[in-house]
Amino acid sequence: MVEGGKSLSFVFIIMIEKSIVNNIIGDFLKDSENYLVDIEVKPDNTIIVEIDNDRAVSIDDCIALSRFVESKLNRDVEDYELQVGSAGISQPFKLHRQYQKNTGKEVEVLLKNGKKYTGILKEAGETRFVLTVEKQVKPEGAKRKITIEEDMNFVYNEIKYTKNIIRF
Repeated sequence: MVEGGKSLSFVFIIMIEKSIVNNIIGDFLKDSENYLVDIEVKPDNTIIVEIDNDRAVSIDDCIALSRFVESKLNRDVEDYELQVGSAGISQPFKLHRQYQKNTGKEVEVLLKNGKKYTGILKEAGETRFVLTVEKQVKPEGAKRKITIEEDMNFVYNEIKYTKNIIRF
């Protein structure tokens, strides 16, 4: 009891540890073509899981992973919300494997210095990638500009984001 005859009650939320969720998902995905892109555990125990595949992630893949995670967590102990989805097509790449998956596709690259490039992702190595961009140049003595292709090399740590370009 507190002053005035009122009682206090406290609600304790047990925070689910990201490492526990990561281990559960790792167990499920170890024999799968799917791979983990990201896990976020918010303070209110909302768990957001993002997976990808070198081809495509199906809704059945997401449902199966969701059910597996739910079977390993106890709702009586941990009150949580679980969201499982595929890596969004318009979301920035988070893993080197996503660069490899999207080789040959048109992407937008924003550097940490603010410069932006659009081109075809030509190669994705361990520490850097190559982007083929089109440039307008005016050859010496020519009256008009011509379009040429140029390969640009980027180191991953100089990139703010890289994401697919969707054209209809």
